[in-house]
Amino acid sequence: MIDTHCHLDDPVYEADFDTVLAAQQAAGVERILVPGVDADNAQAVLDVCRRSHGYLLPAIGLHPENIHADWQDQLDRLHQLLTIPQAPYIAIGEIGLDYHADLTYKEEQKQAFITQLEWAQEQDLPVMIHCREATQDCLDLLRHTMLKKPLHGVMHCFSGSNEVARQIVDMGLYLGIGGVITFKNCLLREHLGNIPIERIVLETDAPYMTPVPYRGKRNESRFIQYVIEALSTVYGLPTDEIDRITSQNARCLFRLKDEK
Repeated sequence: MIDTHCHLDDPVYEADFDTVLAAQQAAGVERILVPGVDADNAQAVLDVCRRSHGYLLPAIGLHPENIHADWQDQLDRLHQLLTIPQAPYIAIGEIGLDYHADLTYKEEQKQAFITQLEWAQEQDLPVMIHCREATQDCLDLLRHTMLKKPLHGVMHCFSGSNEVARQIVDMGLYLGIGGVITFKNCLLREHLGNIPIERIVLETDAPYMTPVPYRGKRNESRFIQYVIEALSTVYGLPTDEIDRITSQNARCLFRLKDEK
């Protein structure tokens, strides 16, 4: 199992971080990718990753919910970190668009998204894309940016329709599937019907989006097993095959060495 999106820098893990990390390894989680959300938490992401001796891998980005009046300064600081010699970042993310709660900085969100997509092209890094109630704008900006140069990446925490899923994979991107697929009455199980398992990677978005049967509790990477079980039903494949394929997908997308 590879968790391609887990916020292990979150303070909820601070008190028992070493115990949590050991539990993930004991449960068979191969690697965990830790996204950044702004310039202020970039150091926290690096710190937790360094504590793991290579088991946790850092990404860097400005989350759309963190775009405020200082957004340009945030981007400048992040770009400085990204471009230092031998920067350790494995991806640009978490980036994207979020129109759910506040549209004050809608245009700035778009500009920041495009800028960070261009960083990914320049640095030849994959992107972790957050998209909430902004599907059409997100797809349009991706297509426009990819006219100049290809992009690789994942649509994080995907829960949309089959039509949207098809557009995403047709662009060569992956779908990040997490705990939402285990929720009661979740239509995602139907929407993935004709999406190749080869375009799926697994994630938790921990500590959020905890799958059934642990919904409401702090999420952990080891709970991906319940996502695998749900995908096994969707695709009619054994759980070990779902694990094998999605792990290989993650290694391919993020250029990870096989640790097994």
